[in-house]
Amino acid sequence: MLTEQDAIRLQETLRQQVIPTDVLPAQLNIVAGVDVEYDKDSDLIAGAIVLLDYHTRETLAIATHCMQVEFPYIPGLFSFREMPVLLEAWYKLSTFPDVIICDGHGWAHPRRFGLACHLGVTLDRPTLGCGKTRLTGHFEAPAVERGSLSPLLAEDNGEHIGNVLRTQTGINPVFVSAGHKISLAAATSLVLQMTTEYRLPETTRKADQYAREALLQYKGML
Repeated sequence: MLTEQDAIRLQETLRQQVIPTDVLPAQLNIVAGVDVEYDKDSDLIAGAIVLLDYHTRETLAIATHCMQVEFPYIPGLFSFREMPVLLEAWYKLSTFPDVIICDGHGWAHPRRFGLACHLGVTLDRPTLGCGKTRLTGHFEAPAVERGSLSPLLAEDNGEHIGNVLRTQTGINPVFVSAGHKISLAAATSLVLQMTTEYRLPETTRKADQYAREALLQYKGML
């Protein structure tokens, strides 16, 4: 098992492979959402990947996996807890997405290598993060109207590491950051495109639902 220092070194190495510009198909057709669910009473974790039609947001495919967590809870290293179960779910897919939206962060991470970066580099797929809460950085609240945004800036050097995006008027914003093979501008636009009714992207909402259902079903078989 990786030690904490091993994991940090791996983050710093893999971060060099991140491509922060758009390497996207000319037309997006399939968008994936990924999410994990932790069991509060054990060390079980469920991972879910849902594929949605980019144009209609209809569900095209679902893949889930449940297992024991293999990495301890260490702030800044959550991707090492969540990657194994998400990769197992990924291997069950027969169709693959054009872009992946993670429930979490990418570049907006203390070492600029959150889950969206880690998953994107590992799978070599365009990936972005959309977090419900801020992990790092500072910002001024965006205007209250849907589509308003403000920059998320690094605490240490003021680097523009993400966008604080208001997806619904008068509702708390989300935190968008690029992961791999996508620009921050494109990532922000995609999140807004996938949040027509609710605060969170449909990809995240559905992946969360399927992860919770998978965990309950798995526990019921134990």
